[in-house]
Amino acid sequence: MISKDIIRNKLFDEFILPTNQKKDFIGIEIEIPILNLDKKPVNFDVVHRITDEFQNHYSDFKEEGIDYEGNIFSLKDSKTEDIVCYDCSYNNIEFAMGREKDLFTINERFCDYYSFVKESFEEFNHTLTGMGINPYRKYNIHKPIPSERYLMLYHHLKSVDNYESVPMHFHKYPEYGMFSSASQVQIDVHRDDLIKTINVFSKIEPIKALLFSNSVLLDENKHVTCFRDPLWEYSTHGVNPHNIGVYDVDFKDIEDLQAYLESLNMYCVMREGSYINFPSVNLLDYFSRDVICGEIYDDGEYKEIDFKPSIDDIKYLRPFKFINLTFRGTVEFRSICTQPIRDSMCVAAFHLGLKDNLDELERIVDNDEVIYHNGYTAGELRKLLIQDELPSFVDTKDICKLSKDIVDLSAEGLENRGFGEEIFLNALYERIKKRTNPGKEIISAMHGGEKIEKLIDDYGRLDNII
Repeated sequence: MISKDIIRNKLFDEFILPTNQKKDFIGIEIEIPILNLDKKPVNFDVVHRITDEFQNHYSDFKEEGIDYEGNIFSLKDSKTEDIVCYDCSYNNIEFAMGREKDLFTINERFCDYYSFVKESFEEFNHTLTGMGINPYRKYNIHKPIPSERYLMLYHHLKSVDNYESVPMHFHKYPEYGMFSSASQVQIDVHRDDLIKTINVFSKIEPIKALLFSNSVLLDENKHVTCFRDPLWEYSTHGVNPHNIGVYDVDFKDIEDLQAYLESLNMYCVMREGSYINFPSVNLLDYFSRDVICGEIYDDGEYKEIDFKPSIDDIKYLRPFKFINLTFRGTVEFRSICTQPIRDSMCVAAFHLGLKDNLDELERIVDNDEVIYHNGYTAGELRKLLIQDELPSFVDTKDICKLSKDIVDLSAEGLENRGFGEEIFLNALYERIKKRTNPGKEIISAMHGGEKIEKLIDDYGRLDNII
């Protein structure tokens, strides 16, 4: 048994201590679905060929990840720290941009990579598009990348039979990581601002749903604009609701935050380079046991294995909150779907502009009566606002004004930075003006009989990005 004091100290060292550095960088990860326009499965041979072509064209990128079949699934540029990789499966490409001080530098490199990859795929009648759920998912082979991490992750998501006594409903899409895509932002936040950042940003998750939703589950659920939310919530990641979604609590101080970290669940560790899965268990319960029984992948099959918990296993604690603390001392915002490609930088711009205006943002939220003070928490409000119709107690005009006030505050913060990055918010102003978001546009187009191929082309275009 490992004492609670040792666990708490280790959590502090891993998650809190790194925030003591005064930095001001931005990191961006953009996941993008790959589509075969012949309405057949994505051709993985084409994917591997284009990966090779990318590496030949961008010679500074070197192999970072090679799967069990000898195929590259991750390339990294050691100078910029940009990573081009495949996320969960070869149906989903990710551009993880190395940290920079300004968005224009990131945007320039992203546009360059994206253009090369998209044009390369189009030579084989494949393409990329900016949607949070692959609109051609029903044609694809949902097979994880044959690597330690992704085989472990899929095995965990398929293990619903391990939770028969858990009072929750599991959806039928354990492969959802292979067809859903996100746009994530990492921002340096100093420890002095950490609690307020988490508290205040948590309260605008409902507004973010209204501005950014872009994950429609075509053919099965056409009224939810951000189906990514329930995909996470009703999976094995959501066995402990503290591991996913919104923080529906206000933290008083760092000790409060640490107590929340102690309430999280673990579901995997590594031993001698191999992942071990086990049923999701609370962190404190995990360290109270002398032995854990798990499963390890060995030569094409899973075998049972017993192992002893180690305090260093905390590095495998991987919650998927909408706002996450990372081991790098950053705050990661991960609740937003992949956006139409021309609008890709609006996600980072929105968060970056608000980061240094927390007091004013808190005032706006605390004084709001448009969505708050109606009996709902931030998490409950987000669930209401990912529907294509507003709840009856919300006035459309009023919530558009609230959204504009928040985007205006972000624009002010970006203007104060002096780079001209506020131009990346133009897409959000347009959405507020039209009272829509990309997910609602998809739903509206489908109701109007428009072909999805037109939206695939439009959402994948890079032209007029700024």
